[in-house]
Amino acid sequence: MTGDATPALSGDIPPPELSRPISLRQIVGQPYEIEASEAERAALARRFAIASVDRLVASVTLDRQGERVAAQGTLAADILQPCAVSGEEFPVHIEEEIALRFVPEGSIHPSLQEGDDIEIELDEGDLDEIEYAGETFDLGEAIAQTLALAIDPYAEGPNADAVREKAGIKPDDAPSGPLAAALGAALKRE
Repeated sequence: MTGDATPALSGDIPPPELSRPISLRQIVGQPYEIEASEAERAALARRFAIASVDRLVASVTLDRQGERVAAQGTLAADILQPCAVSGEEFPVHIEEEIALRFVPEGSIHPSLQEGDDIEIELDEGDLDEIEYAGETFDLGEAIAQTLALAIDPYAEGPNADAVREKAGIKPDDAPSGPLAAALGAALKRE
């Protein structure tokens, strides 16, 4: 066989939709104010399979401790997402605390790496850790991931109950079983 026998990478990772690389040397203790542009919001909506991200802002303070960087702040977003019951799009406002730590690549204990089936109990003071390589980390991608985790995939819009009723689906808390049927029959006779 002639030529390059190296297969092309088919799993190339696309660039982050909301990228804000931060160099360790840039950290000065001032809050970072991040607002996603229209193009970034549209790309995030596609990534999260929702109709739109109409607003995404975050304020994050970074505290460097050697090569580890704690990030604390808030995220606010206005999105348009589908109702889990009716499929209708409806507006949702999200306010989420940001509390995480950027750590150098390889510093997360091997037993905690992805793919291992273990369960850990986290204390309130424990932060999610995101690894970075080199001298920079991507604060924007961390904000995008925080938003993704804050979106409720089972959110119900204002017409969810009407759609359930029309489809003949009873709420989970509706009385059911033989006693409920007997009581319903007795009430109808009265």
